[in-house]
Amino acid sequence: MHLPLRAITVFHAAARAGSLARAAQELGVTPSAVSQQIAALEVHLGTTLMVKSGRRATLTEAGERYFEMIAENLDRVADATQAIRGYLSSRSLTVRVTPTLATKWLLPRLGRFLDAHPDIDLRLDATNEPTDFAREAVDIDIRHGEGNWPGLFVEGIAEERFLPVCAPGFCPPGSLAPEDLPRHRLIHSVKSQMQWGRWFALAGVPGPSSWRRVLFDRSYMAIDAAANGIGIALESELMMERELREGRLTCPVRQPPPATRMTQWLVCPHDRLRRSQVGAFLCWVRAERELWLARQNG
Repeated sequence: MHLPLRAITVFHAAARAGSLARAAQELGVTPSAVSQQIAALEVHLGTTLMVKSGRRATLTEAGERYFEMIAENLDRVADATQAIRGYLSSRSLTVRVTPTLATKWLLPRLGRFLDAHPDIDLRLDATNEPTDFAREAVDIDIRHGEGNWPGLFVEGIAEERFLPVCAPGFCPPGSLAPEDLPRHRLIHSVKSQMQWGRWFALAGVPGPSSWRRVLFDRSYMAIDAAANGIGIALESELMMERELREGRLTCPVRQPPPATRMTQWLVCPHDRLRRSQVGAFLCWVRAERELWLARQNG
């Protein structure tokens, strides 16, 4: 008798996800195609495996038993297939990361990860383009944005505080009120999740009708421009930790408003979490985050 391997694989994905829509997204097909494959498998087996309830898909008793019987073997097939394809070798780890986080936060710490895991071959791919995990050989994406990526594992790195900063020679620390800022050149990072208009609103100051400004499409360029005395930038403490610690940047504003957001996220498919390299990298990032938070609160 012909074994409907495609239908079995689709059922496995839907049962694991608990949703036809999530299974469809994972498999790169439509929810209707998932339903059709499961229906074909039910005809083949002569029993109902799954019942739709709203947006969720609930396993019947027969479906639960069948999933338990096939899950481990299908996971083994998936692992073997990935190993043969080669891009998930036992030593490799590919991390895609935004250029600013790579330059300002990750690279200064990376030696500690490499020293702790000398057996891992690490590749960093610095770009703002989000990963298409179905087509690209990337294990983890450290992604900039709002954190809304359904169907993927998503974990925020840390809540970030955004501060106006400049070189100490440009304006002394604490020498300005928020309403004084429009008299100075303001540096804009056009892709930042915290823009000057939002910061002025939090400070209770009307946005200026006109201002002197310079715009950059990368936050690391805005940070370096501020450190070089070009103007006042609005940036995240996470990204400019070294410049603040070394005194190359300072906050010129007295009592700046609490402007916080989480903008950097660890993102990967759920099946990547089974890889030891991915687990090691996630644990290391979490430990580095705790060290950073301890310094911020100390």
